[in-house]
Amino acid sequence: MPKILAMVLAGGRVDELGVLTFLRPKSTVPFGGLYRFIDFPLSNLMQSGIERVGILSQYRSSSLIEHIGTGASWDMTGRHRGITILPPFQGLHASDWYKGTADAVYQNLDFIHAHKPDLILILSGDHVYHMNYHRLIQFHLDMGADVTASFVEVSPSGSSRFGLARISDDDARGGRLLEYLEKPAHPLSNWASMTIYVFKTEVLEQALKENAGINSHEFGRDILPAIMDKYEVYGYKFYGYWGYSRTLEKYWTANMDLLGERPGIKLDDWQVRTNLDHEAVRDRGPALIDTRGSIDNSRVYNGVRVRGRVDRSILFPGAYVGVGAVVKDSILFFDTQVGPGAKVENTITDLGVSIGKDSIIGNHNEALTVIGLRTQIPQGIIIGPGCSVHPELRAENFIQKLYGQGNFITSDN
Repeated sequence: MPKILAMVLAGGRVDELGVLTFLRPKSTVPFGGLYRFIDFPLSNLMQSGIERVGILSQYRSSSLIEHIGTGASWDMTGRHRGITILPPFQGLHASDWYKGTADAVYQNLDFIHAHKPDLILILSGDHVYHMNYHRLIQFHLDMGADVTASFVEVSPSGSSRFGLARISDDDARGGRLLEYLEKPAHPLSNWASMTIYVFKTEVLEQALKENAGINSHEFGRDILPAIMDKYEVYGYKFYGYWGYSRTLEKYWTANMDLLGERPGIKLDDWQVRTNLDHEAVRDRGPALIDTRGSIDNSRVYNGVRVRGRVDRSILFPGAYVGVGAVVKDSILFFDTQVGPGAKVENTITDLGVSIGKDSIIGNHNEALTVIGLRTQIPQGIIIGPGCSVHPELRAENFIQKLYGQGNFITSDN
């Protein structure tokens, strides 16, 4: 195989995830009871034998830096392998905050030059999927491509959210890219971009330099359409599970795909790795289920204590459910505490949330309720469906007993 350098786009914040990305990039949003989004591409790289990785960080990168650590969790430490965090920087000449995905790579061409790769593999750091990148790269080599982009089939109803392509039938694995449009009003196909690209190094450098003088700097919107008539550009068709998770509803659905008798995501088969030192996961004791507690169709991890009822939910390490409390259709991040008699339905709680005795949060089969990082909800509070609660609110901020549907709750309320 040629020498490959991977560049992971991991620094962005997604507004649609609301309070979950107020204090972290999307790439480190917790997922599935133990993991972060970025664990999926990093585990794929590890299993594909691609061991030199640059991670492009930008927005509130402290959690990303802490999670990546030395890279040892993905076996990426050594003389000829490793993970390098690449934040924006001020150099000899004028430089700026990354203006887009393409500009982020452009500002790090010196990092690429230092490693002299034959191919650059560019990945998004915030999607949930399992892929052998060598199959993609072998397709790229077999086709004699200059650039290959990976696509996955999506439902017509949601296709307008993606960059869409028409791909020729040259090969069962994919073919020449015939047409590509970013989020078109009228879908031209159901093949959506996965934000995964393979570039010949010299082609990528030339394309980035040509793009540097324009106002927009995105791979999908700018780079891909600009090079289709100049180079051999191919589309690779991926047929596995792909969790986009850009909105709260999609995020919740992807988590729920871990549950049931036939889960859409089979983590045991995927062999995903994470940093067990982050949030001290490895130091926590076993999960404890009280005689008064029950769990049905849920995932719970070490350090969880259940004294109430948990149905169709995901509990991260350290979560606690008190006596008589009910947690249903919900996702509780690390160290969430649900007090006795409380009822939590269709809700996502961030790290360190405390829900007081007899409080009622959310409602079944209605819009998701989201509670921000380290918020303390006192006893007896009712928060309706569709509400979002600002991070780090304290009990004294909750001066009312009832919050209606769809409110954004801050200390000013």
